[in-house]
Amino acid sequence: MSEFENPEFQALLESLSQITGVKAEDLPNIDLYMDQVTTFMDRNLSIFKRFDEDKLLTKTMINNYTKNDLLPSPNKKKYSRQHMYLLILIYYFKSVLSITDIQSVLKPFNELFFEAKSEITLDEIYTEIMQMQKSQTDVIAKSFLEKQVVANKAFADAPEKERELLRKFSMICLLCFDVFAKRQLIEQMIDRDFLPLTQKQKAEPEKKEKEKKEKEKKEKGKAEKDR
Repeated sequence: MSEFENPEFQALLESLSQITGVKAEDLPNIDLYMDQVTTFMDRNLSIFKRFDEDKLLTKTMINNYTKNDLLPSPNKKKYSRQHMYLLILIYYFKSVLSITDIQSVLKPFNELFFEAKSEITLDEIYTEIMQMQKSQTDVIAKSFLEKQVVANKAFADAPEKERELLRKFSMICLLCFDVFAKRQLIEQMIDRDFLPLTQKQKAEPEKKEKEKKEKEKKEKGKAEKDR
């Protein structure tokens, strides 16, 4: 039996097909309170739990996302569909990126698209992203197969009793390097395309405050001179 016919290997490939996001049409059409949000997320993303006791989303997490400008504040303690879209995206992002990097991506994004500030809506954006994600399943499976071929050729001269363990270790190393390299690319894109926007947004209030103080100082000086 080849490695590709191995039930364990086939189970890994089948698990890739289960990596599906929450469809836009599955989201409730009414605003939700915090407890309803966490319940919905736990039910719809439970497939990604590694252990039964894992918490996908907690009240503390949501509050921290709002505090760190990843998520706009709720309206009268209720979260809209747009909040839910962002929470799902944050769930994916946080497995790869730091909170700081997610903030750099989402802060300018939210400024443009949250609450229909642009002609394109968050509904449209989320739907297209989920479609793109689904289209990548076969690509990821093919890449996984290619890495498995490479790993199976490794350590050909190792003792037979150790060879299988070494090849599985090689496969994990290949997958980890793949994730590591892609994370490097993502961070470079954030530093180039999103971080400057975030820094600009942070600088604008400071600039306005500085201008306000300078104006007050000039007016005070003028008033004293007139006296």
